[in-house]
Amino acid sequence: MGSICIYCMSLPFSPTSNHRRIRNYMGGFQKQYLTTQPTTMAVTTNAPIVRRSANYPPSLWSYEYLQSLTNNYVGEEYETRSLSLKEEVKMMISEDAAVQDPLSTLKFVDDLQRLGVSYHFEYKINSVLKILYHCYFDSQEKWNKSDLNLKALGFRLLRQHGYLIPQEIFEDIRDETGNIKAQLREDIVGMLNLYEASFLAVEDESILDEARELTRQCLKEMLEKNSIGNDQCLVMLISHALELPLLWRPQRFEAIWFIEAYKTRSDKNSLLLELAELDFNVLQGIHQEDLKYSSRWWNDLGWDKKFSFARDRLVESFMWAVGANYEPRHGVLRRNITKLISLVNVIDDVYDVYGTLDELKQFSSAVKRWDINAIEELPDYMKICFLGFYNTINEMAYSTLINQELLVLPIWADYCDANTVEAEWFNSGYIPTLEEYLKNSCITISLPVILSNIYFFTSSDITGEAMQNVVHCSSMILRLADDLGTSSAELQRGDIPKSIQCYMHETGATEENAREYIKKLIMQTWKKLNKERMSVNYPRSGIFIECATNLGRMGQFTYQHASDAFGSPDDWYKSHEISLLFDPKSQRIIT
Repeated sequence: MGSICIYCMSLPFSPTSNHRRIRNYMGGFQKQYLTTQPTTMAVTTNAPIVRRSANYPPSLWSYEYLQSLTNNYVGEEYETRSLSLKEEVKMMISEDAAVQDPLSTLKFVDDLQRLGVSYHFEYKINSVLKILYHCYFDSQEKWNKSDLNLKALGFRLLRQHGYLIPQEIFEDIRDETGNIKAQLREDIVGMLNLYEASFLAVEDESILDEARELTRQCLKEMLEKNSIGNDQCLVMLISHALELPLLWRPQRFEAIWFIEAYKTRSDKNSLLLELAELDFNVLQGIHQEDLKYSSRWWNDLGWDKKFSFARDRLVESFMWAVGANYEPRHGVLRRNITKLISLVNVIDDVYDVYGTLDELKQFSSAVKRWDINAIEELPDYMKICFLGFYNTINEMAYSTLINQELLVLPIWADYCDANTVEAEWFNSGYIPTLEEYLKNSCITISLPVILSNIYFFTSSDITGEAMQNVVHCSSMILRLADDLGTSSAELQRGDIPKSIQCYMHETGATEENAREYIKKLIMQTWKKLNKERMSVNYPRSGIFIECATNLGRMGQFTYQHASDAFGSPDDWYKSHEISLLFDPKSQRIIT
């Protein structure tokens, strides 16, 4: 697939020169990805307009409820206890222990990450991983002396932090028949870690592909035959991994789940558990303040009252923002991501559900011009939509001292053009090829436009092809995950065929086979993204890369049960919203 080009971010802030240079940098983006160029067309017919409806349910959360949120985990007592716990846990991350007991050190780092507190100890973690790499993983001679569990866990954590450990570390796991060696099958934890490690593969790594399938099969058989023993925590971990691998899970939701799983472990560290629970509750209070701000913005915008056809998903949008980055210092980033997702939700519903083709062409033209006077040509509901969109983007640009043209041109125009193409496909009954569909729909999924705006808020130095590849891969993962979850509902309400249906139409495949093919595309895309992540210059680009990756993860998490949990939240999705944003972790309250 071609890569999605987004404009160069390293340009001086001159509106005229930027406009010209940005367009040059785009390098024929629209010709490559948009098969139809919309033009301005006035609506002249007097015939009644029949509009569709997706029948989205109303929001689960009222403005009054959101504004009433309070958090008990504030004050000097909690700050003091948190600082004390962090100091004690920091002392447990030992360079000496890394040399003497590498497996225990790796397990502890893994626990810190999965419990959601590793961001407090980034320097120490990087230090011990560097030691572990040089002591145990930088040559075949060293790793040959290690057992499966050490190799698998070390491989996963080191690759995650940018060390390209070769796949040949696992070349000796099979016997003469091609199966995993019998003695390795007895190491259940090692098998689980190998399964999780295999998802960090890059392209053309057949050893890891084989390891993934072999361990998946072995772990499933162990669960089915109840052959794991009485370790309930291990049973939970295996079931959890087979449902969705760790690499594909949003970090904040993993912390919610893992804190509860960690409590069942016989070797749990009580201080680490206390820190994880307290930190979660303190962060939840910070997130609630971000959510209250976002709720006031949404209420003032008034779109929830003006556009009954569109999704009122402020809380769900904020949940995605927390999924993108939950750290306390990035509140402004979360608030801006919430605004962007909320905007594109409604604009997407204007294009997919409510607007006529002529109206949509008018709206796309107005966005290209980015002129407030352009609203005079629009129908009333679009005037409200354009004005709210225009004011929000300009305010975000002003608050960050970024020239508005950099936030608007050309990517918002391309987003609207791509949506117009889909509207033309729908109105003409055209079924695109899978390649045509993906080139266009990886824009309409909105991640390129969201990430291009996020870029300005993160001071990233990733540019050029690397940036294009990261944006493209994250967009592809979100698009395909979305299609697996929402295509049935969207076709019922009246929408263009999605990737599954395009593949079925093009190849004659059954829906089951088409879904399997789409899942393979997700795996292939992750391999490309893994390669880019390992080549990126951390930490300056780290925030942007993690936001891009985490938004793809949020798609896989949201749509993993093949339902539109975002558009029509079910009990499962609602329970995760409550756990993330409203209910603190059970913990003794300091008095």
